[in-house]
Amino acid sequence: MELTLLREQDAQALWVFETTHRQYFESWINARPETFYTPEGFDQALQTALLQQAADQAFHYLIWLGGELAGRINLTQVRRAHFQSASLGYRIAPTHSGQGLASDAVQAVMQKAFHIHGLKRLEATARPENPASIRVLVKNGFHQFGHSRSSLELHRQWFDLLYFEAHAQAPTTARA
Repeated sequence: MELTLLREQDAQALWVFETTHRQYFESWINARPETFYTPEGFDQALQTALLQQAADQAFHYLIWLGGELAGRINLTQVRRAHFQSASLGYRIAPTHSGQGLASDAVQAVMQKAFHIHGLKRLEATARPENPASIRVLVKNGFHQFGHSRSSLELHRQWFDLLYFEAHAQAPTTARA
């Protein structure tokens, strides 16, 4: 497995990945806007992602397996001053799920987050109906810190969300 930051030259591979697995991804998360799946909309989303990276606002990694784009893992909503945190999200092609790829990719991106990007805290969410994703997070040192009820609407049905966090080092508490 190899992780690379998103680059302009990855556009075609990413387009194929997103369109090929669209139906699968949309069974777990809300659909991207229809415009995303047009050449213009996709290019705009790609350019936005690249600008976010250049501005230290997000880091979009691609997960390669033997030259094939097998997934993506993102650090978004980067908050620097006073927080040094980001939100972690990932999607693995269904042809590669259940093989430990998500766990390996999360471990690798956590190393990059904490040692290259200087982040101190990562957050992630998972639906209770997705035990595989929960296992990936827990295996990589994430701890659940919250549970919101009926907080995500997907296909006209409401779902709970579990909230997880991981720290670069054990958090310290402020002393009075």
